[in-house]
Amino acid sequence: MLAGFVGLTLLVAAVGGLAAVPNIKTWYAMLPHPPATPPNEVFGPVWTVLYLAMAVAAWRVWRCGDVLGDHRRALTLWGWQLAANALWAPVFFGLHRPGISIPIIVVLDSLVVFTALAFRRIDRLAALLLVPYLAWSLFATYLTVGFWWLNR
Repeated sequence: MLAGFVGLTLLVAAVGGLAAVPNIKTWYAMLPHPPATPPNEVFGPVWTVLYLAMAVAAWRVWRCGDVLGDHRRALTLWGWQLAANALWAPVFFGLHRPGISIPIIVVLDSLVVFTALAFRRIDRLAALLLVPYLAWSLFATYLTVGFWWLNR
């Protein structure tokens, strides 16, 4: 089952990559960037680690059992945050719409918080595995708003 969670998160990573990669050296490179924007080379490795941590967190919750109770709700939240994650890059990079991607990433941030809280009731380590993801997502929210502001 761990392989399934890893596969699902890497599928979402691939969706994001397909939207982002063709636009990084063209559209994205031409935009004014907000302060503290990391170099492009940072994003891939950071997201890879975060996706793997997300997968391990979900797997830890899944293996605790009780799929019909709290565990099912927690994993449903996890699935929703993954869906929001999958939507952000195609809107930001693919459609070149930072403004429209703002509500998506705000929903993503909220879902990550709710998922971590739900995971915490089941497995504290699973919740802790989501903390770096939440931090990076909040930073990505700053960047998203910054790109919108500087390029409106």
